[in-house]
Order: sequence, then structure tokens, then C-alpha cells
Amino acid sequence: MTFDLRLVAYAPFGGRLGVLPHPLSVEAALPLNDVPSLKLAYSTTAIGANLLDQPCEIAVQWSTDGTVWTEAPDARFLRIKRRGDDSDPTGVVRFELPGFVWMLRKIVLYPGAVPLVDGKRPFLSSTAGAILQTFIAEAKGRGAVPGLNWDFTPTTDSAGQAWNKIITIYYQPGMDALTALLNLAEQGVCDFRVTGRTVQVYNADTTMERDLASGPGPVDLRYGRDIAEAPDDGTLEDAASSVLAVGDNGLVKTYTNPAAVQPWGPWETYVGHGGVSDEGTATILAQSALERAASERVQRTRGITLHGARWLPLKDYRPGDRVLAPGDGGALESLRIRQVTIVRSNTRVLGGSLVLHDRFLEREIRLARRTAGIVGGSTADGGSGARPAPEAPEPRTPAAPAGLIVDPQAYLDEHGFARGQVTVTWGAVIGDIGGVALAVGGYELFMRLNQTGAPWFLVASTQAGDTTVTYSPLVVGESYAFKVRAVNLGKVGPFSSQVAVTIPTDATPPPVPTAPQLTTRLGQIHVKWDGRGTGNVPMPSDFARLLVWMQDPLAPGWSVVGYMESAGTLVVPGQPYGASRQVRFTSIDRSGNESGPSSSASIATTALVATDVIGKVIDGAHLVDGSITASDKIVANSITGGLIKALEIQTGHLAANAVTADKIKAGEIQAGHIGANQVTAAKLEAVLTLSTRVVAGSASGARVELNSTGLVAFNGTGQQTVSIAAATGAVSIVGQLASGVTGARVVVNPAGSANPEIRFIPGSGTNQSRIYSDGSRFTGEATLIMESGTNAGNTAMCRLTHAAGFWQAAILNPSNSEQRGGFVSAVETQASVGWMHPTQQSQYMLFDQSGTLHRGTWQFANDSGLIMLSVSVSKGTTYYQVVLGYTFPTTPKVVFTAEQVTTMQLFSRTNSDLFFYDPSGGSGARTFHIWAWR
Repeated sequence: MTFDLRLVAYAPFGGRLGVLPHPLSVEAALPLNDVPSLKLAYSTTAIGANLLDQPCEIAVQWSTDGTVWTEAPDARFLRIKRRGDDSDPTGVVRFELPGFVWMLRKIVLYPGAVPLVDGKRPFLSSTAGAILQTFIAEAKGRGAVPGLNWDFTPTTDSAGQAWNKIITIYYQPGMDALTALLNLAEQGVCDFRVTGRTVQVYNADTTMERDLASGPGPVDLRYGRDIAEAPDDGTLEDAASSVLAVGDNGLVKTYTNPAAVQPWGPWETYVGHGGVSDEGTATILAQSALERAASERVQRTRGITLHGARWLPLKDYRPGDRVLAPGDGGALESLRIRQVTIVRSNTRVLGGSLVLHDRFLEREIRLARRTAGIVGGSTADGGSGARPAPEAPEPRTPAAPAGLIVDPQAYLDEHGFARGQVTVTWGAVIGDIGGVALAVGGYELFMRLNQTGAPWFLVASTQAGDTTVTYSPLVVGESYAFKVRAVNLGKVGPFSSQVAVTIPTDATPPPVPTAPQLTTRLGQIHVKWDGRGTGNVPMPSDFARLLVWMQDPLAPGWSVVGYMESAGTLVVPGQPYGASRQVRFTSIDRSGNESGPSSSASIATTALVATDVIGKVIDGAHLVDGSITASDKIVANSITGGLIKALEIQTGHLAANAVTADKIKAGEIQAGHIGANQVTAAKLEAVLTLSTRVVAGSASGARVELNSTGLVAFNGTGQQTVSIAAATGAVSIVGQLASGVTGARVVVNPAGSANPEIRFIPGSGTNQSRIYSDGSRFTGEATLIMESGTNAGNTAMCRLTHAAGFWQAAILNPSNSEQRGGFVSAVETQASVGWMHPTQQSQYMLFDQSGTLHRGTWQFANDSGLIMLSVSVSKGTTYYQVVLGYTFPTTPKVVFTAEQVTTMQLFSRTNSDLFFYDPSGGSGARTFHIWAWR
């Protein structure tokens, strides 16, 4: 499967003009919720250049077989800007084309029939569809943009789904539709794109956020196959750990984030919120600013390769989709595509890049949208004071406000508890109850619990022109009703319709905790937590507790064994000796949201001594500790080693020679009961039989141990690293195994390697080859990879890759793993062999069930070469033109057939094009099967 692009010209709002076969360079950038762009260079001497002489539309089409071509969404551009130099002998003209959505810039808002409010046209309780359709439909009614279409309505989006957001907004007459659309998208009201000439608008983060990162066959963009490079651009310019928030009515608050990055100590920033006098609202805005300023700002750009890639842009993924791609550190993450850029260089090599955002950055985008809505991004500008009332014998009664909207939010107060806040907006009142124009003096907003009979109370009074109020704190999960009325010289008007909302609860769980750190001592498990989340992130202010879960891996079933409220250690007693236990954590906040489980750790308890009779009676009924005072109380052979408390019988308490061999039960004297240096060679039998273990090192830490099962070794955490089984001779080693320390050697599982591998090191130890298995390239598969060392100039290396459905041997650039040499590749559906280079024309053959494809230039000897193709073309003004796609050294000879046409004639030839003439005058499309050679 070979990915390719072509450019097709269309008349403005008209039909197809033809293909532009010979662009010198192409760069198409398709962003999410923004204006796409196309940069194009074309020679005035090339075929098709005349199509670009006049304004036209250019469609970028893609294909994987060279036969079926598809125009992707946002891939139609307007030829409205060009730049050339008549003195340039090459005749190169450069074009910069905006996407078709740019056409909305040429639609402006007229005043309309409804009276303006402060010089602005109101859209009260409107949807994005209603607003944009007003712009477009009114313009078309005036005769503008006749060929522009749309497929949304005031009630449903382009996918047929009901609009999920209603807004009240005011626009100045003269504002263009593109500015309005970008504003709506920026505030999270909608997503948009253009398909052909049809504007499509959707509910935000729905149709245009396909989740391709999960499920049985995720789109996984991997290094060396789909992605060639992964630059990240980061900056700390906007970082801050403290924010000064200043609002109206003397509101001044300082908020800090001790978890923010502070390489040079605390940095400060300022946020001014005109019109905000409510402390809860100021808290939301300041916390949003602090979260966006807490860490380095990073833009993730991923260079994509289009030769041999498993997943292709526009075909398999497009802007707005969520895919698996290398994130920070190279690990695959669920990332959202913010822009797709495809480039064809002047050597006709296709490449491109993606701009990606991770979930953290997506959350920041939503925080910014929420802030824009709170501070008035979707409402009228605040007024500068009350307006004088008209002269009248007595104040007139203002009309009821319309378009009341209540936007509830949840936030965390300074103590980490969830609180509620509302932003309330309504349409301005511009007349009295009789419809006569009136300039009101202000508004009164009332609220109550949404319960029958609950009393109403005044929330806020505003000045004239101020139709937005923010209020907090409110109780999360509680329902409230709101209504508003206008006031004119003390005369109050009727209330608006009531709007009831429920304050949302905090639904964001705390971070997944770091993994447990386990130790065992005195027969107990000690569980330690460092107080942080995965990735060393701090716990949020609403963190409540850490739950400690444990299970027996032989009888799975997790249960809570305790909790911690901060970093520390929990002791879990009562676990049987030698039985493995798994431990993991979850974190819970004050709203009851629980994180996912942490990574687990395992450990088994060990006994303090080999026998566990400390503190027990000697025979179970008669003697207790300290009760033995004379030998006449002890029955012969009644005290054995298993009944003596460790270290309790000292030599000073025994008569000389009182303990003899016949009084000691076989096997009852253990290593823990023998003083240092007390056992010598003369006191040992020729053959020693062990019933316990011999330990060199810590009894429960780093050690080598000889026991009845064989020889084992453990590291400092108690993990077994070496095992030699006495029964089977099986050997198991965790860690590095080397055939030598220096010189030529083989190293298995070398220290520090990302994957288990076998490394072959020459005498110098610098230019190494290796074999390893990588489980990250294909989901659920282990890919076997063999890599050579590099050549003397460090310009080439060889990699052999074996996977279940992919095999490749290729020469690579050692510095970035980019293909730059010969290769052989095979997958389930095709195979290819040839030569690849990032900046020069690639040469290869591709084989699949449909046939054999050659890409590149045929070399020739004695002026010979060969090309074959089958292509359907439409008739131009006089001739059928067939573009061979490659340039022969000289004019080729041709054999051809044209389906169902017997009079077709070859009219002329060039090094790269064939021109056919039909004397019968036919004008329909023809299919040509061509052999050309030289």
C-alpha cells in the first residue's frame, strides 16, 4: 500500500478543471478548529500551469493505489494569493492558499430587524447552529457566497445530534462569520470543518474526537514504522507558583501552588478579572491560571513517515482524533491530533508531521474555555454605569428579561473541599412592557433552593448594561432555581422565566499513587508510601486518604487492610511465614472519587527465629517462662531445642558438663542458638545434612543462601535473583550475565537496557551489536529485533525486525533510525524491496495481490528503460494527456490500447507525457493501457 497525493483544480463554485500533475513542492497543514493552509510552488512552463492563472479552488486528494482518489475534510483551498518573479528563468510561482472555511471571512453580520443593544445584535438563548446559520443564510439571501453550503440546523449539529450548549451572545454588526465561528470553537461550544464546499459544525469533543487509541485494534503510531522523529518544544516562560487575582469591589486574593515547578524559587503572576466580585469565582479563575502555569509548556511534534507505515494520515486518522503515539520519554500515550501537515519536497518525497496534545494539555484547553465563559466571553460587555432614564410623569415598567442562562461549575476551596459556583447571563432589556424603547437602570437576580415553597432571596444587583453575575459558594449536588428582573428608577419589571440547575459534583479523581515499598520485620509486613502520585506529582488539596489493598496471589481477591492520610508506613500483622502477599494502593478525595490502582508489589514474611515458641509453656500445661528452678521439675527428654526460647539459657545457668550428646534431640540445635566461632572443623562430621539453611549476608536482605532446594541469591529488596535447583539443575538468573568482564564477550540482559537483550561486544567494547525483544511496537506482540553495530563513519547500521505480521531488513541512520539505504520488507498483504532515503528519490518495487508497482527512476544502459501503467483520463481541449509520472532520458517509444476506441492516435510524445488524439471526435473519458520503453 503506497500513499500519494495529487492536486485537482476546480472553477470557483464550479466544476473540475483538471489535475495539476507537476507541482514543485506542496505543503498542506490541516489544523483542528482553525483555518487550513496550502503552500504550493508551480512552474509556469509545466503542464497545468494555466489552471492557476485565474482564481480557482484546489483540492488535495489522497490515494493508496493510484486509482481511487479521495478528498479529505478541510482539504479544499482557495487560490487567492500568489507570488512570482518575471525575471526568474525557471518561471516558478508560489501560492499561499487558505482553506475553504476562510470564505466565511467574506460574510459579515448586518444589523437585522431586532433593535440593537449597545450597538450590538443580540443572540438570546441561541445554539451555535442558529448563530452561524443566521450569518450564512442572510448573506446568501443578499446574493453572497452562492456556492457555500452547510448541513447543520438551529436544533441539530452536522451529525444530527441535538445541540448540547445554549448561549446568549452579542455581536457587533460588521463582524465576519469566521471570527464568530473561531470564537465559538475557542470557548468549547463547537468543533468545525469543511467537506468540499459544505461547512460542518458539531458539538464540541464529539464527532471530531474519535477515540482511536483504545479498543481491539488501536491506531498505534510507532517509532521506525509510522514516526521518524519526535521533537518537543518546551518553555518555562509562563510558569508561576503564585497568582494575584484582582476583581471589582476591592476583591484582592493571592493563591499559591507549592507543587508548581520552581527552579529559581517562587515566580508570581497577575490575573485581572473586571466584573468579578465573587470570591468563589475568583478562586476558579485563579486556580485555572495556576494549573496552566504549574509546569513547562510543551508542544509535541511527531514527524511521520509515509513509506512502509502501518497507519496513514487522512486515511486512518485525521485532526481531532485520539491515537496512541510516543509521548514524553517515548512511551505510547493517548494523544489528540491537533494538526496534520503533509509535505511533498521538490524531489517528490512525501513526508509530514503531527502536532499532538496529551490529556493534561487537553484539560488545560478546557480550563481556558471555562475561564473565557466565566469572564464574559459569551455575554455582552459590562457597562460603565447607569444610563439616565427618559423624562416621564412616573417610571415606566421595564419588560421581562429573556435568554436567562445559568452555567454551574464545581471548584475546590482553599481547604480542598468541593464548592459550587454559577455564572448567570441574560439578554438586555431595551423596552417597557408596552414595547416602547426604554433604557433600564439595572437588574436584580434572585435565587432559591429548587423546592416548592422555598423562599426567594436577592443574589445580586447590577448596573445598566451588566447582564452577567457570578455567585458562590453553593452546595455541590444541590439544585437551585434562578430568575431575574429589570429595574427602572425604582420600578421593577416582571421576572424572567425560571431556570433550574444542579451544581455538579467534583468528578475528577486524585492521581494514581506511586507503588508500595514493602519490607518485613518481626513477622510483620511494613507498607511504605512516599505521599506522591505516579510521575512524582503531588496529591491535590482535596486528597482524603490512601487505601492499602492486599491479596494472596494464590487465592486472588483484593481487600482493604488499612489506610494512610499522608506519606508514611502501615504495619500489616498476622500474615503466615513464607506466604507471598501482593499490595497496591488507591487514592480517594473528599468527594469520594477514587483513582485507579497503583502498581503492585509482593513480599513474604520471614520468622525472627527458625522455631516460633517464644512466650509459650514448656509442656503446654505446667511450666511457664522463668518457672524452671531445679532439675527435679524437668522430666527426662522433655526439653528439646524447639522449646527453648532463643538466648534464654546462658552458660552461667548450667552446671559443667550437664548437657551431653544423649540429652540433645537430633536436629534441635540450630544456627541461631550457637555462639560465634563455637563450631570448628574438629566438631563436625564428615557429611553435614542440612534441615534449614546457610546464609551469607542479611537474613532477609541481600544474601546468598544454601538450603534444601539448592543455591539461591537475593538482592537488597528481598527479590530472588539467582536460583540453582538441586532437584532439576535448572538455573534462573535475574540481572546481567556476561561471558567476561573486558574484551570480546557476550552479555545477556545487560544492566540499564530498556528491554531484555543479548549484546555482542567486540574487543574495544564500543561498537556493539544486539538481539532483543520489544513488546511496544505491536499491541500484544513480542517483536524480535537484531541490530548490527555502526560503520566506521557512523553513517549506517543494519536492523532486522521480526514480528507476527511484519518483517524487515533495512539500512538505517544510527543517529535517528531513519531509513537511508537498501531494504527488504514483508507484511501480510504486501512485500517490497529497494532503496530509501529521506531527502533523495526512493527506488523500490512493491508486490501485492493487485500486481507489482515500481517507484523511482529506471536506470538505463545503451539508452534503454521501461515503464507500464493503466490510467483513465478525460479529454482536454483537443487531446487526451497521459502523465507517465517519471522523466525518461530521451523520448520513449510507446505501445498502447484505449478501451472501446479503434481510431485513437498517438499525437506526440515528450520525455514525461503522451498526447493522444481521437479523430472520431469522441469526448468521454478513456482508459489507456501503456507500455513505454527506451
